[in-house]
Formats: sequence, structure tokens, C-alpha cells
Amino acid sequence: MTKYVFPEGFLWGGAIAAYQAEGGYLEGGKGLTTADLMPIGQKRWDILMGNLTSFKPQEGEFYPSHEAIDFYHRYKEDIALFAEMGFKALRLSISWARIFPNGNDEQPKEEGLKFYDDVFNELLKHDIQPVVTMSHFDVPLYLVKEYGSWSNRKLIQFFETYAKTLLNRYKNKVKYWMTFNEINMLLHMPFVGAGLVFKEGDNMLQIQYQAAHHQLVASALAVKACHEIIPDAMIGCMLAAGVTYPYTCKPDDVQKAMDKDRESYFLVDVQSRGEYPGYVKRFLKENNLTIEMEAGDEELLKKHTVDYIGFSYYGSRATSTDPEILKTITSGNVFSSVENPFLENSEWGWPIDAKGFRITINQLYDRYQKLLFVVENGLGAIDVINSEGEVNDDYRIDYLRKHLKEMGEAIQDGVEILGYTSWGPIDIISNTTGEMKKRYGYIYVDKDNDGNGTLNRMKKKSFDWYKNIIATNGAVL
Repeated sequence: MTKYVFPEGFLWGGAIAAYQAEGGYLEGGKGLTTADLMPIGQKRWDILMGNLTSFKPQEGEFYPSHEAIDFYHRYKEDIALFAEMGFKALRLSISWARIFPNGNDEQPKEEGLKFYDDVFNELLKHDIQPVVTMSHFDVPLYLVKEYGSWSNRKLIQFFETYAKTLLNRYKNKVKYWMTFNEINMLLHMPFVGAGLVFKEGDNMLQIQYQAAHHQLVASALAVKACHEIIPDAMIGCMLAAGVTYPYTCKPDDVQKAMDKDRESYFLVDVQSRGEYPGYVKRFLKENNLTIEMEAGDEELLKKHTVDYIGFSYYGSRATSTDPEILKTITSGNVFSSVENPFLENSEWGWPIDAKGFRITINQLYDRYQKLLFVVENGLGAIDVINSEGEVNDDYRIDYLRKHLKEMGEAIQDGVEILGYTSWGPIDIISNTTGEMKKRYGYIYVDKDNDGNGTLNRMKKKSFDWYKNIIATNGAVL
């Protein structure tokens, strides 16, 4: 197409997460979270995978989340910049431990509640809709230490209390909610996705799938509460998405690609359709896994499905059954992929595939027939300030333009999309590496990987480009 037509009221904006942006990790009585134990450097990946050796920060380690980009103190300045770009929405998360420092406290922390009141008020002052994720990769550490995190069914009750507290407090300010960020991540990075810590001899798969069930029940309870407390609100789930291509048309490769996609779709199948799909039941049986359910779980999942499907997209994946081809597996991303000869990779080894974005969007809509919301998409890259003091990030503009065009094509295909919030509209710390030099933003933050810098904000070239996209509702694409 030469001209793209986006729906009236399309929610253009950006997305951040509490632990990657806020900082102030102990301010206002906030408790420690899983994110506060993830240092930069070699140890980080082990911890992401559930190999935690200490329940407190260690001397000599640098923990990026402790200060992050100090959104906690600078949110007014940042929101003013988002408003200047014309944002219609900002996706952000609430830190559970800011509201309930231990995760299961009898009373919420008023100072934490007031902080988010102030943030939401600031957004609404600029006509920016808050899109709020209840749990985005930061489980209160006390729940991990005392209960084993989401492996323990008691977290369902703690999360329900937390969710109801948020819904009651912000019912007049927030109309778009999500329960768990990238819920499928607990099968790939279990400490990040669900606060799971493993010891020698543990049946990791059993623990992960049981934890997944507990999150699914908790999500359904949050959906139920949202529909009761804020009837005119919408509440969705959130998936780390990306189509998996078979490396060849060999039927075994096609089957494996489908199986890989289903690994991710499983949790959203339950949240959207209300029941465990047959292929998961077969997987559990063949791997001698048993999901312990209580009476009423299945009815709860069936009755309280989500209103929309939120998802992230950073690139496609590819898989093969050929041992020689499997030797080309890239390690840059959480989702392993064999090298796709038709695609270029980012500086961090992530495949760049705008066409895959359209394919993924159509797959999700074909599968669920529900409203979609693109809540993460962007390019992590090393940005350099030139001699004129500018960041000319034409590579980011090129990446986003191509992806937005494919999203426009998907809309013409008949897909209903609520909005698009690109990941990291301002530079924030990376989840997988903890780095600052992996930048996504339209706004440069003066901080390096070691935590040095003024934290001053500066517009990049992409700032005005995205501002124009929003102002024209995508017509200039």
C-alpha cells in the first residue's frame, strides 16, 4: 500500500516497565523484588534462569534497577516529553513491592499508591491514557524466599488482593489493564517471569508448569475483579510473540515450528479461550507432569477470559530438525533461533523481520479473533552522540517505519488493533543484559553501563519522526 489508514482513536505511544525505569528501589518503603537482585554482567543470565545464591544484593555487584533512569523522581519531565510527541497512551507497570513491600502485607503502602496516583494524574493532564501492567517481571522478594514464589498456590490469593487494591484505587484513572507481562517468559526465563529459584534435583518443568497454572488462575481472578470493579475498563493478557518459521518445507520442520509456536501460545490459549488445549494435555502426559488444580479452577478460567491480547514483537524465529542447521542457533535472544539467511540481525543478534510482524499479527488474530494491542516493539542499538551533540538514529527510524507499515497492512487485512506502544520511548535498562548501551528510545538518557552519567534527557532524531507519525495518525508512512 502507499497510504496507511489507522483507526480513529488509535492509541499511539510507548511502553516502559517499573524496574527498568523507576529506580528509587527502596524509597517510599518499597520492598526488594526479583529485579533488584539481577546484576549487570556474567552472573545475570544464571539468575534469570533461576540460579540464585543470595536473597540480598551483594557487595561489589552493580544492580541497574536500583537507580535505573530515575523515572521515580523525573516522571513529570519524561511525561512532558511524551506529551510533546503527542502520545495517546503510555504503557507502564506498577511495582507490586511498592504497594505491598512483602507482597502479602495486611495493608498497602499509601506512599506507593500515591506515587502511581501522581504519575497517572500527570499522564491524564496531558491526555495520555495509562495502560497498566499489574506484574512486569518483579515479584516481591519476600514471596520468593518464604513461599517459593509462583510455585506456591498461596500467591494466587496475594495477587488477587494486590489486583483488587489497584483496581479500586485507580478505577477512575486507568481504563486499560494487563495482568502478567509476557506470561510465556516463565517457561524461558523462570526467575524473571515467575520468581522461580531451583535447587539441585528439582524437576524444573514440573515447577514451571505448576507455577504457570497458578498465574493463569490469578490472572482470571484479576479479570473477574476488573469486570466487577470497573465495568467500562478493558483487561488483557500479554505474550512475547514472534512467528516461528520452518527452516525448510520438510514436514518435520513444519511440525517443529508449529510446536515451538505452541510453547508460547499455550498460556494465552488458556487466558483467551478459557481452557487447556489438547496439545498441552498431551505434552504434560508425555513428560509425566501433573498440574495440581483445585475445584473451581477450570470454571474460573472458562468464565473470566481476557478482553484483548497484548503482545510484544521484536523479531521472528526459525527452527530445524537437521543437526547441522541447529549448529547455527543464535544466542542473542531469549528465544533460540537458527540463523535465517534472509534476515539481518541487530547488534544483539535479534533477527530484524518487519514482514514477520504482519504475519505474527495475522496469526494471533486468526487464532483468537480478539482485539489486539501491540504493547512492545522496537530496536535496541548503540547510539552515538555526534560532534554537533545529536543522535541521528536513522537505523531506528528505518526499523520502525518498516514495522509500522506492516502493521498498517495487517489492519487492511482486517485485523482489529487497539494501539501501538513502542518499547522504550526513552532509554531504559535492558532486561536480558542490564545494559544502558542497548538503547531503544526516542529520548537519550545520559547514563552508561556502569551507572555513570548525568541522567539528562535529550531528543534523538527519531523523536520528531515519531511525533509526525502520531500527528498524522500514520498517514505519512
